[in-house]
Amino acid sequence: MAAATAPQGWQWGEPRALGRAVKLLQRLEEQCRDLRLFVGPPSLRDLLPRTAQLLREVAKARSDKTRGDPEGPGGAGDFLVIYLTNLEAKGRQVAELLPHRGKKDANQDVFPEGSRFRRQLAKLALIFSHMHAELSALFPEGKYCGHLYQITKGSANTFWRENCGVRCVLPWAEFQSLLCSCHPVEPGPIMQALRSTLDLTCSGHVSVFEFDIFTRLFQPWPTLLKNWQLLAVNHPGYMAFLTYDEVQTRLQAYRDKPGSYIFRPSCTRLGQWAIGYVSSNGSILQTIPLNKPLLQVLLKGQKDGIFLYPDGKNHNPDLTELCRAVLNQCIQVSQEQLQLYQAMNSTFELCKICTERDKDVRIEPCGHLLCSCCLAAWQHSDSQTCPFCRCEIKGREAVSICQAQERSMEVRTTAGDSGDNCHQEAAEWKLESVTPSAPPLPPEVPCPQRPQNKGWLTLVTWKGTPGSQREAPSLNQGRLPGRGDI
Repeated sequence: MAAATAPQGWQWGEPRALGRAVKLLQRLEEQCRDLRLFVGPPSLRDLLPRTAQLLREVAKARSDKTRGDPEGPGGAGDFLVIYLTNLEAKGRQVAELLPHRGKKDANQDVFPEGSRFRRQLAKLALIFSHMHAELSALFPEGKYCGHLYQITKGSANTFWRENCGVRCVLPWAEFQSLLCSCHPVEPGPIMQALRSTLDLTCSGHVSVFEFDIFTRLFQPWPTLLKNWQLLAVNHPGYMAFLTYDEVQTRLQAYRDKPGSYIFRPSCTRLGQWAIGYVSSNGSILQTIPLNKPLLQVLLKGQKDGIFLYPDGKNHNPDLTELCRAVLNQCIQVSQEQLQLYQAMNSTFELCKICTERDKDVRIEPCGHLLCSCCLAAWQHSDSQTCPFCRCEIKGREAVSICQAQERSMEVRTTAGDSGDNCHQEAAEWKLESVTPSAPPLPPEVPCPQRPQNKGWLTLVTWKGTPGSQREAPSLNQGRLPGRGDI
C-alpha cells in the first residue's frame, strides 16, 4: 500500500473535512438513541459525542497557524487524512446497521442479543473506541503531539524513533518491512493475522499509538512476535474484538467446568489484558492483571488452579519457556551520580519516598524507581501518575538490587525491558531528579524492612519463574473490576 500523504491543498480542505466528520458523528448519535442499543462498554452513545467534541478541538487548534505542527510525511496532516477517511468509512458501516428514526422498515435485526448484526455493531463500537483513544493520545485537547509520543517500552520506543523518526503513522507495507528486519515473520496467513492484531483501527496503517499498545500487550521485546504467536495465534483462550458482555455470554457454556477461561485485550484500558474465568463456585468473573506480563499471570493462574481450560478445552499450552529471565543489556551509571547520593547521606538503592525500603520496581515509561509498597499505596489512592514527574503510569517492572563485585554501578535489564536483538549499544541511565520539594507521601503500608546495603550495586530486572520464592499475588485479592473497568 502506498504511503497516504496529505493531498495538495489539503490545508484548505482540512477544516471542511473535520466539519463533515463532526456532522456524520452527530447523525449517528441521533440513530443511537434507541434504549435497546444502550450496551457497553464501549458504547457508541458515549463515544460518538466525545469523538465529535475532540474533533472540534482539533479543528480549533489546527486553525491556529502559529502552532506549526509537523506537516512532513507521517505528520499531523497525513494522520488526519488517514483518520478522517477511515472514520467516514466506519461511520457508513454503522449507519447501515442502525435503524433509521421514523422508518417502518428499519433494521430490527440489530436488537436481539447474539445476532450477527449485533455482533457487527459491537465490533464497530470497539473500533470507534480505539479511534477515540488514538486521537486523544496524539491530539490531547486537540493539540498535536504525535512527534513527541513516548512508547512505554524502552526498546520499542528506540525501534520506532530510529526507523520512523518523528512520524506518527506508517502504511502497513512499510511498517511490516521495518518490523521484519528485527522480528522476521513469514508472509501469508501469519502476516495477515499480525496485521489484524496491530491495526486496531482497521485503517491499513500503523500509528505510534497502536504500536505502543501492541508492545505493551506482547512484551518482552526480544521475543515480541514469539509471544504474540503463542498468545494470539496458537492459544485457544485468546479472543479478539470481544466486549465484557460477550465474554460473559461465551463463558456461560462452561459454568459447570470451573477453571475455564478466555482472555482479550481490555477495551477500556488499552495495553492491558482482561481475563474472564469460571470460579470454583461456577461464577463468571473478569479481572485485569495490572502491570504484569500475561505470560506470568497465566502461569501463576494455572499453578493456583484458576486458569486451567482455555475456552473450555482440556489442553492448556505450556508458557514456561517464554517466562525465563535472560540477562541482557548493561547500562552504566556514572561515579558522579553515585557520589551525589553519598553527599546526601543516602544510597542509590534506598526508596526516596519512604526512605525505609529498597527500590524494587521501575515505573514505565518515565523510568523512576521506588519500592513496590510505596507504588501500591500511591496507586491505591487513585493516582495514576508518577509521584516524581507526574508522567502517566502505563506500566511497571519489578527489579532487584544486589551487591556488585566491581567498583562501578551497573543497571542490568532483562529481555523484558530494554535489551533486544537490534540495539546492543550502551546508554546512560537517567536517575530520578532530586528536587527541593518532595512529592506527597503515599499512605504507609506495612512491609517487611530489608537491611540496607551501602556497597556497590547492580540493578537487575526480576522475572519470577514457576516455583520461585517471589510470586505474584493471588488474582482474587482486591476488588474485581466491573463492566465499566474492562
